[in-house]
Amino acid sequence: MTFLEAFLLGVLEGATEFLPVSSTGHLILASHVLAIPETPFLASFLIAIQLGAIGAVVALYWRSLLDIELLKRLFAAFLPTAVVGFVLYQFIKNYLLNNELVVVIALLVGGILLVLFERWYTEPVDGGDDIRSLRYRDAFAIGLFQSIAVIPGVSRSAATIAGGLLLGIRRVAIVEFSFLLAVPTMLAATGYDILRSYETFEAGSVGLLFVGAATAFVVALVALRTFTRFIKRYTFTPFGFYRIALALLFLLFIL
Repeated sequence: MTFLEAFLLGVLEGATEFLPVSSTGHLILASHVLAIPETPFLASFLIAIQLGAIGAVVALYWRSLLDIELLKRLFAAFLPTAVVGFVLYQFIKNYLLNNELVVVIALLVGGILLVLFERWYTEPVDGGDDIRSLRYRDAFAIGLFQSIAVIPGVSRSAATIAGGLLLGIRRVAIVEFSFLLAVPTMLAATGYDILRSYETFEAGSVGLLFVGAATAFVVALVALRTFTRFIKRYTFTPFGFYRIALALLFLLFIL
């Protein structure tokens, strides 16, 4: 991997991490297009680069992360993904993070479901809008939805947001909760992967990770603000059609 490729992947990560389109899926497909060799370091890079985008959440929402009641609910939501990620770590890294076909299928199916969901869904007038008083069972249920996103292409953001909407939480509130839930989830995923894989890193690996993560941080700052404004006016239907179009493009012309 070159520094230019690390920069490009950083831009892609920052732009897509919080959208319901799967940032990891995009990184895997982009790596395929750029013909980056499938090495253990690439798999770790695709996980660790997300720290940059998570840093943007901390920078924008750090006051919320000091709220004890909210932290307890984030922990309840984090638990299911932590267990699934720990148990399936080797399978995810060795078989899913280098499988473009899995990504494309997940993008296609997820896009169709997202479009159908938005046609069916109507936000309740009395929906919950205070994530600091979210019921613990609902927080845990959101975590169960998030755990589906260990499959690249599903989208952690799409899974958690859709799960929250099904539980009756208002769109703006569950989007914020999804942003914040990314912090412990990706910190744990990156830390665990580095502990397991640091011996495979080569000279220059740290520099590549820094370039990718720093780029993702800057781009994510802009993307977060833009997405927050978007969801106040529109549904996620355009993202569903985008997922379908991208999946068909890869199925028909690239894979």
